[in-house]
Amino acid sequence: MMAVGSLPAPDPELGGIVGSHDGTGLRIGLVAARWNIHLTGRLLDGAKQAFAHCNIAEDDTLVAWAPGSFELPTVCRRLAASGRFDAVVALGAVVRGETTHYELVSEGAAEGILRATLDTGVPVIFGLITTETEEQALARAGDDHTNKGFEGVVTAVEMATLLRQLPSAPR
Repeated sequence: MMAVGSLPAPDPELGGIVGSHDGTGLRIGLVAARWNIHLTGRLLDGAKQAFAHCNIAEDDTLVAWAPGSFELPTVCRRLAASGRFDAVVALGAVVRGETTHYELVSEGAAEGILRATLDTGVPVIFGLITTETEEQALARAGDDHTNKGFEGVVTAVEMATLLRQLPSAPR
């Protein structure tokens, strides 16, 4: 499979255990923020393109909409804890404004998404774009494989297939 953005395709020549970009049979949850929907809708389009690229059936996916990026971790954690998904991808867009709101939302979302994956053991992928300008955000939500929604799904597939090969975590 082709490399995705700056994410190279897994190389079995490295030795050790490596994930795959083949998501056949995987169940993926997507959580998208409605805030900045002109950007998050583009990320969602990229994620849907990645489903085809990774052989993921549409019936094996679910899209849930959170009000904004700050609310993404709660929805992601619920999906990850449900036992229905092999991975979850959070899609959001936070563009810096004139106040500290940018930092609060970006840091809260990042910490919450990390906590969701650590608490559940299910990969919850950080598919947020956090940029200084609208132009930077549009560049990360383009119509090709550099789209962060596309990259998020590919990363989710690689993590899910990697974890399937590792020993189970103790309860």
